[in-house]
Amino acid sequence: MADKNRSQWDLGRFIETLTYFEVIPFLNWVQQLIQGRPKDEKYQPNGGRTVGAILVAGATGGLGKRVVQRLLERGYQVRSLVRDLDKARSILGNDVDLVVADITKPETLTSVVMANIQAVICCTAVRVQPVEGDTENRAKYYQGIKFYQPEIVGDTPENVEYLGVKNLVEAAKKYLNQSHEKLIFDFTKPSDELRNTWGALDDVVMGGVSASNIQFVENTALFAGNVSTANSGGFASVRTKNFDPAFNLAGYDGVELRVRGDGKRYKLFLRTDAKWDGLGYSYSFNTVANTWIDVRIPFAELIPVFRAKIVNDAPAIDSSRVCSLQLMLSKFEYDGALNPHFAPGGFSLQVESIKAYGGVTLPKFVLVSSAGVTRPGRPGLNLDEEPPAVKLNDQLGGILTWKLKGEDSLRESGISYTIIRPCALTEEIGGKELILEQGDNIKGKISREDVAEICVEALEQPKACNLTFEVKEGENSNNPIDWQRLFSNLEHDK
Repeated sequence: MADKNRSQWDLGRFIETLTYFEVIPFLNWVQQLIQGRPKDEKYQPNGGRTVGAILVAGATGGLGKRVVQRLLERGYQVRSLVRDLDKARSILGNDVDLVVADITKPETLTSVVMANIQAVICCTAVRVQPVEGDTENRAKYYQGIKFYQPEIVGDTPENVEYLGVKNLVEAAKKYLNQSHEKLIFDFTKPSDELRNTWGALDDVVMGGVSASNIQFVENTALFAGNVSTANSGGFASVRTKNFDPAFNLAGYDGVELRVRGDGKRYKLFLRTDAKWDGLGYSYSFNTVANTWIDVRIPFAELIPVFRAKIVNDAPAIDSSRVCSLQLMLSKFEYDGALNPHFAPGGFSLQVESIKAYGGVTLPKFVLVSSAGVTRPGRPGLNLDEEPPAVKLNDQLGGILTWKLKGEDSLRESGISYTIIRPCALTEEIGGKELILEQGDNIKGKISREDVAEICVEALEQPKACNLTFEVKEGENSNNPIDWQRLFSNLEHDK
């Protein structure tokens, strides 16, 4: 009887669904025209934003601002740690998340600064400038110290390069997740962005009359409604809008759901392209009524399907680009087989979290140090052949000596890390081949552009984990870099 009462197809809900998921751009244009406002970009789904911020310390410096730019271009959520808010706005713009703190003052590294971070990139450094002064935009400084007599202004190398780095490391250790998991959705902390990411996608799109929704109650996402087989229907679901950029879950074994269901059998879909009605990768799972359970879904066990039919010649899922997720209750399993635990009527599935599991260890803290940090006081060293920073180490307050102690504080912390020791930094465009070595003997130069790229790449490379290396540019232009091979040629720190 219930199905007969709900058998009238709802055109309005059909159009609402297509509009929400932006299936037909014209419908969205009409909606915006009627409502009199443009689409709000603030809530456009972003795979990088959802899984925590990258904290960039020293974000307004010549290197730091480039790191921020590259992270944003790749879709990461970026949190820039700065001391002067107005100065930071003038350099980084108004759309960057800024937090005011000072690494030399550990009491400023509060939960507001450190909470929900997935990694740290530290580009801080003492301020060096010509003894005779500099232009407002530091034009002389960017020539390199071989062209002027340098001096330290402001705080000391001990406070910035060592104690400041140590403070940041100790603060980060309290907040960084060192597990082999990546949180994708945390429904215990619903945000406006999260609420505007998930929407109902029911069999109304096929002429059916099932109806569901997703609500955020009791610190969970509640997927509930009524599923009907009237009008040849029989499924209800909630789905995310397409993420741009997509989630990069490469290196993980699968995804894990924390759910409390009603004893019914549900499906999870992952999609790797933005097509509305394209290939999906599906996994069916049973629930236990009124009981919280963890459901692990290995990527290797996902079934490629198109409209509940198995696509046998489809490739395995590309976990490096997960564009959308979907939860479904359906009367069908696959290829016409019926869901063994299906019954029409009301249903309820609570979800606490969705996360990737079984991941490899990635660097959580990238520290930009300097080539030459081990050379001051090295027996047999010919200072006449060394870069200015090595020759002037004592004159500059032991800058390289304190940088080395800052490195040591990170190596001893237990945080997975990458320590980059660039040779002389330049303002050149970059794009040259990269020469990575260990042992702290090389001399040369490298563009800040290229060092920024290394910082960002290191976050995504398991082979970069617990490495310390020096880097300079070569003579040749750079071809596409095989980052895995580049880092694989280095030895991990003992």
